[in-house]
Amino acid sequence: MTACVHGLKTLSLLSKSKIAAGHSLNQQAIAVFDSGLGGLTVLDALRKRLPDVPFVYFGDNAHAPYGVRTHDDIFNLTCAATERLWAEGCDLVILACNTASAAALKRMQETWLPPGKRVLGVFVPLIEALTERQWGDNSPPREVAVKHVALFATPATVASRAFQRELAFRAIGVDVEAQPCGGVVDAIEQGDEILAEALVRSHVEALKRRMPHPQAAILGCTHYPLMQKTFAEALGPDVKVYSQANLVAESLADYLTRRPEMLGSGTQSKFLTTGDPVSGSSKATQFLRKQVVVEAA
Repeated sequence: MTACVHGLKTLSLLSKSKIAAGHSLNQQAIAVFDSGLGGLTVLDALRKRLPDVPFVYFGDNAHAPYGVRTHDDIFNLTCAATERLWAEGCDLVILACNTASAAALKRMQETWLPPGKRVLGVFVPLIEALTERQWGDNSPPREVAVKHVALFATPATVASRAFQRELAFRAIGVDVEAQPCGGVVDAIEQGDEILAEALVRSHVEALKRRMPHPQAAILGCTHYPLMQKTFAEALGPDVKVYSQANLVAESLADYLTRRPEMLGSGTQSKFLTTGDPVSGSSKATQFLRKQVVVEAA
């Protein structure tokens, strides 16, 4: 924690030096991207952990859900959104979308990202917590306490096997049973809580037929923390449920202590959507419990 506080002081000084050097004051600091509303769970945790940092949130609601799209579609849409956020002055973009992180991030980082820009996903902080490894620990994979893991994610995330791939870099002997949770994101986006709860319980039952006694469950979609209570009830008290928002917030705070140059000099937060701004404003206000004005992207 001391390192994080020291790092944030460094960030403050760096921002002031950028302003003094004539950097544009309308630049935004950090961008948070999702296909829809789910990334608000991550944004909320980020704002609580880093209250002095402005964030630009981009919801690609017009093209949601991503979980049923092809990997090429997801890559192209994620790149387009990232470029739009660069236009807002954001050099660092957080993909608060597991589907984009699973299907597009590696390709973006290896073939598309220009120098001076960074795009980070939400998978790694979760896996670090599950395997009790710190950032930068490149030691060989080892056995961990958790042997049976249930993964709940969108069909595209499950098909990518990105979670299993990242886990294999850090741990051995872990059995992962993945359940594609079709329909859950749509129900959440439409505000149909009754349908979302019914779908969650159905998906948990389907997974438990294949893995009756998971030790841990991963909510591998940033929409799913909105249904965390239902997941936990359906899984039972002996299953530890891992949700990403707070883990990602701590990971970003740590990242910024090591890479303070990625924090912009802006002071304004902003909400953007490719969908209906009026509807987006209403839903974001309801979720964050404060007045939010969403603009057309």
